[in-house]
Amino acid sequence: MLNQTVELIGELETALKSGSSTKRVETLRRLTDLFLRDAQRLNEQQIRVFDDVLMHLIRRIETKALIQLGTMLAPVDNAPIEVIRRLADDDEIKVAAPALIRSNRLTDEDLVRIAETRSQQHLLAISGRASLRETVTDVLVRRGDREVAMTLAGNEGAVFSQWGYSTLVKSAEGDEGLFERLGRRLDIPLQLLRQLLGRATEAGRARLLSSAPPEALERIHGGLDGIAGVLDREAAGPRDFERSTQLVQEINRNGKLTEATVVEFASRYRYEEVVSSIALLASAPARLIESLMRNLRPDGLVVACKAAGLKWPTTSIILKNRFTHHSIPQVDLDAARKAFLAMSQVTAQRTLRFWQTHETVRQAS
Repeated sequence: MLNQTVELIGELETALKSGSSTKRVETLRRLTDLFLRDAQRLNEQQIRVFDDVLMHLIRRIETKALIQLGTMLAPVDNAPIEVIRRLADDDEIKVAAPALIRSNRLTDEDLVRIAETRSQQHLLAISGRASLRETVTDVLVRRGDREVAMTLAGNEGAVFSQWGYSTLVKSAEGDEGLFERLGRRLDIPLQLLRQLLGRATEAGRARLLSSAPPEALERIHGGLDGIAGVLDREAAGPRDFERSTQLVQEINRNGKLTEATVVEFASRYRYEEVVSSIALLASAPARLIESLMRNLRPDGLVVACKAAGLKWPTTSIILKNRFTHHSIPQVDLDAARKAFLAMSQVTAQRTLRFWQTHETVRQAS
């Protein structure tokens, strides 16, 4: 092997000086074959020699040859590390993909750096690795497009942080494909599984139940039971809206039903008083406002608060405190704020009147 290496290094110098592309490719092939033949017997010092020689050569090698090199070296556990890094960081995804997907020589730091700076195709390749830690998936979730998110959600070897999972759950709203992949995961935190299921349509939940593997079904059923349990607990016990309505009306007659009063009610989790206050300010029935308060989705309550003339800081406190056993994710709160600020009070009042009329007709029928 030593004699062959010395001979090839001599050929390398000739190839680099001659400018012959064919000669460089042939030398690269022979060097690669020599490395692969003896890879299991090489120590780190010997591997570094190959690393240095190959790095000199690939600077002047055409793309087709680099693709072949990456395909051959990516599965090798002790492949020359600088060569692997160079290939993984290549602009051409066909060159980079084999190393990004398969090479164990790339560290988390390497993957994060590439994920932070390279194309969606590079992110997609990384997303398909056999295992991924939170530090890498956080970047992929933040920068990746839907295809990256779908690949990550279906990758059983990917580990997610709380933030990563929360972001994917938010992205899954209205995306049935992503919803089903996340729902089938066994490691998704139960609270986030409940949020995922709570935002889905009945049809979407039914499809998930029919397609999920047996080992995931128990968790999915538990998540569905949890959603019902949250609402049951919130609804448990007497809800004396007659008393709270009388109290709020008295406060209003005295000219003291201010925004600060509603904030105090919400901050102290005085559910009935919050409902009655919004109902009075928005000229809507308390039972309609209560139905919006109990809905896991915040959209309807945002409309009611806007119709009542409340400001966003007050509305956000109501959204955060309306359930004692279930908190609104920050991504949902941000979306609610955007919707609240974009909506006029007139539009909100018109929408609330429509809902009230619709509910009256429904009850009458």
